[in-house]
Amino acid sequence: MRRTTFGIRRLDTTIGGGAPAGSLVLLSGEAGAGAREFAYTAAAMNALQSVDEDLFDLYYGDVTPGAEPAPNVHYISFTAEGPRLRREMAFVLDEEITDAATENITFHDLSTEYFRVSPVPHDWYSNRTASITSLGGDEDRSTVPEALGDVLSDHATDNLVIIDSLTDLISAAGEDMSWAAIPKLLKGITRATYEWGGLVLVLLNHETLSSERHGQLVDAADGSFLFEWESGGSTRARTLVVRQFRGILSAIEDEDIVQFETEIGDAGFDISDVRKIR
Repeated sequence: MRRTTFGIRRLDTTIGGGAPAGSLVLLSGEAGAGAREFAYTAAAMNALQSVDEDLFDLYYGDVTPGAEPAPNVHYISFTAEGPRLRREMAFVLDEEITDAATENITFHDLSTEYFRVSPVPHDWYSNRTASITSLGGDEDRSTVPEALGDVLSDHATDNLVIIDSLTDLISAAGEDMSWAAIPKLLKGITRATYEWGGLVLVLLNHETLSSERHGQLVDAADGSFLFEWESGGSTRARTLVVRQFRGILSAIEDEDIVQFETEIGDAGFDISDVRKIR
């Protein structure tokens, strides 16, 4: 089975090299618990391999046989533009990684569609920055789902796509779509991702949802990673739990892993410890 690297080496090696090609993974987290840092690291490391192999080898190392980084990375945002993404990535990753990796990250700014029926003044978001590299003539579209669908159809095949974020899309429900349409849309993207053969990561802040609605979204994805804060004594730790994932959960269960402790270093998101059943 061909796999696409997540770009977090210790996670990739634990699960056989990465995600099965054609997977949609929900990155569901509490604020600041690591989901966004995971997405930035995945984008940077997958992009880095194509533009600077020496730097990729320094920060990631050897790729597991049968796995490979995505050839191109596409980052979709409903509210932000390219320069802001690059600045935020530089907060998480070493600057030399950000400088090199963003050459191979195409940024898609859907803020025109997202804010079009909001009270936000038009001139606050109308100067669209199409991409970090150069996307060209990206036309305005009438609705957020249509714009999202067009970008995915055009660019998702064999590539890594990050959707930032499903929380934003949910907040727009009632304008272009109802809540009931959100899990249905996610299931549709999951179905299409299997045919595209790449990897789609979808960010979500689960603190904004009821447990029932969160469960509907988890059920609509191939896999779900849960990022949470854990408190103990006077310290707090970021943790990652693989909530469900057809194709890799069995590998984690075989190792008796129940939870990953995580950290943010020069190479971005990383696994600092693995908790096993004792």
